[in-house]
Amino acid sequence: MGQMLIFGLGYAASHLADRLRARGWDVAGTTQDGRGDSIAFGDEARVLAALRSATHILSSVPPVEGADPVLARYGDAIALAPAAWVGYLSSTGVYGDAGGAWVDESAPIRGRRADRNAADAAWQRLRGDVSVFRLPGIYGPGRSILDRIREGRAHRIALPEQVFSRVHVDDIAGGVIASFRGPAGAYNLADDEPCHQNRLVEWGCAILGMPLPPLQTLDEAGLSPAARAFYAENRRVANGKAKRLLGWTPRYPSFREGVVSCS
Repeated sequence: MGQMLIFGLGYAASHLADRLRARGWDVAGTTQDGRGDSIAFGDEARVLAALRSATHILSSVPPVEGADPVLARYGDAIALAPAAWVGYLSSTGVYGDAGGAWVDESAPIRGRRADRNAADAAWQRLRGDVSVFRLPGIYGPGRSILDRIREGRAHRIALPEQVFSRVHVDDIAGGVIASFRGPAGAYNLADDEPCHQNRLVEWGCAILGMPLPPLQTLDEAGLSPAARAFYAENRRVANGKAKRLLGWTPRYPSFREGVVSCS
C-alpha cells in the first residue's frame, strides 16, 4: 500500500483520502490551520518530513492572489521528492470559452484566469511523472443540485445554448487512482453528457417533488459575481483520453445517475 500526501484537504481531495484509507493506504494531508489530524500548511518541518516518506503526492490547492502557494513554498522539495507519482487538481476553466464546442487536452490554454493557466503548466513542468486533472463542475453528496433546490438557491437561466460539463466526486477519486498505473500527462475528468444547467434543476425538482424555479435572465437572477462567471463560458469537455490511457470509466456517466446517487 502507498503513502499519500495531499496538499489541501478540500471536498474532492478528502473524498479521495477516504477511498485510499479504505484500501489500507496511509494518507496525510495539509490544511491552512492544521485542524484535526491534518498538517498545518506552514509547518515546514512536518510537511518536508511527509514529502520524504510519501510514495504519492497530490495538490488540490488553487492559485491564491495570482500564485500557486504549494509551488511557491514547496515546489523545489516536491521536484526532488522520492515519490513515484505526483498529481494536481486543475480546472477545465483553463480552456476558456469554446462557444459550446467540444474540448480535449489538445485544446489551447486560454482561460480567463492567467494564474490558473500558469499553475496548470507549472505543475506539468515540475517533474516528469506529474498527472494534471482538469475538472469541470464538481458535485456529490452534500454538494449537489438537490441541496441547492432544498435551500432555495437553484436557478433556471434563460440561456438556451449554454452547455456545461460536470463530474461526480466519486469519479474524480476513481480517475486519480486509475492514473497511478497510467502515463503522466493532462487528463480531463468529466462525465459523458454535457448539458444545460436547467436540465439538472428540472431533474432535481422532479426527484424531490418540488416546483420549478422561474426561468430568469442573468440580471433577474441576481447571481453573485462568481456564479455569474459560471455562465460566461460555454464548452463540452471530452473525457476520451482518460478512458483510453487510464482505463477510467465514470461510475456516473450522466447527471441522471449522479443526482440520483445524491438523493
